[in-house]
Amino acid sequence: MRTYKPDSPQAAARLIALALLADGHVSASELDALDEARLSHRLGLAPGEFRTIIRDLCEDLMATSHLNWGNLCRPESDVMSQLMFELRDPRIQTEVIDLCKTAMLADDHVSEHEYALLHAFSRAWRMPCGWDSRCEDCELSGPMVARTLN
Repeated sequence: MRTYKPDSPQAAARLIALALLADGHVSASELDALDEARLSHRLGLAPGEFRTIIRDLCEDLMATSHLNWGNLCRPESDVMSQLMFELRDPRIQTEVIDLCKTAMLADDHVSEHEYALLHAFSRAWRMPCGWDSRCEDCELSGPMVARTLN
């Protein structure tokens, strides 16, 4: 897995890329929503750099035998913990959560894996997810199920 400086735009972007992949595919509507939300500007990335980070993440997953999607995206995995703790600045953490939600809402369906990933970020960074009123300190009050948004 590539390494990025803590609190760097690239470290933040990689977590958003993970959120895009959490449901198993990246849709054009998710990328369009992030473009409209000005992801590159908000994180301080060069134009086109986010798509390079997505590609690099996919290459890392394919090139490393012990990393596969199932192992990496388990919120409790060591690799996921390491990636989440690369961000220490609460301002950047808040941007990542907001941009992840933007992408997750773009296709009008939030999968169980997307929901779990967002809550893992919130718990790791000790901040509310702001997802719904049932969350108290990002502890889910019921079973996690896929959510279709109306």
